[in-house]
Amino acid sequence: MGSEGKVFTLAEVSLHNTAKDCWLIIGGKVYDVTKFLEDHPGGDEGKDATDDFEDVGHSTSARAMMDEYYIGDIDTATIPTKVKYTPPNQPHYNQDKTSEFIIKLLQFLVPLAILGLAVGIRFYTKAT
Repeated sequence: MGSEGKVFTLAEVSLHNTAKDCWLIIGGKVYDVTKFLEDHPGGDEGKDATDDFEDVGHSTSARAMMDEYYIGDIDTATIPTKVKYTPPNQPHYNQDKTSEFIIKLLQFLVPLAILGLAVGIRFYTKAT
């Protein structure tokens, strides 16, 4: 293992973001994966890759290999907190009143259409 106990800031880790100098954060630990990049199909460098790592579902042997690349821990105070999404305030849309209006309109128009159809049929059949 590398320099155990060293604490890095997110800014420090972010500087190591090329294929020739690549560090990742996984589970609050910093790994120098530069030597491993040629054999690995991974993604962005110099970032917190915890979610990406967990989503792939790495094997136990892959997790054991991580010790070889461990160089220290991340200062969690330097990692921004996730911002909770707050939707913008919009005027309240009362769907119930809209459907009430449509029902009242249909209650008026449907019988009127049936009456018109009945009168049309009566007029047409009486003419022949």
